[in-house]
Amino acid sequence: MAVLTPAQQRIHAAALKLFAERGVTQVNVSDLAQAAGVARGTIYNNLSNPDGLFEEVAAQFAEDMNLRITASFQGITDPAQRMANGVRLYVRRVHEEPHWGRFITRFAPSNAALQRVWQGQPVVDMMAGLQSGRFHFRPEQLPSTVSLLAGAVLGASVLVLEGIKTWREAGSDAAELLLVALGLPRAEARELAAAELPPLPPSS
Repeated sequence: MAVLTPAQQRIHAAALKLFAERGVTQVNVSDLAQAAGVARGTIYNNLSNPDGLFEEVAAQFAEDMNLRITASFQGITDPAQRMANGVRLYVRRVHEEPHWGRFITRFAPSNAALQRVWQGQPVVDMMAGLQSGRFHFRPEQLPSTVSLLAGAVLGASVLVLEGIKTWREAGSDAAELLLVALGLPRAEARELAAAELPPLPPSS
């Protein structure tokens, strides 16, 4: 993952918030500079292509969250527990950073860069669960199981953003139902979905 300077981090954070609030994939430099609290020149000096900022932010978003989720799994080898924790870590972050949640729920269903959040470690854990007998689905159903995971996280996120459920309720329900769909007994799925959740490591 590309290492961002403090100014670039600030610009990316401001851009993500504007994209989420406005539901658009383009913002003008003046609005971005105001949101980031920097001069217009700082924007131009820190972005090689302002018109490509959305894709840059989306790619950084996906890679950063995947790395942080994976780092949180240290010492946890059970793919079912890793899956349950990953779902709930996403939903908890939606609660803690609502603009982050609005960004992912608005754009992840259709943006190729953001869809990478469901690839990588989630696929590794799904295949590990399948090969160890923890999960039960046909190998050719992997794309559908990834889609099921994405739907569970996005659906739970909407419930939190709309104030229908707390992040704990929405996250645990989503994790439990996902694990049941993957073949775990309901009682075990419920237990794993209610286990103590580790902190999400900071961005590297």
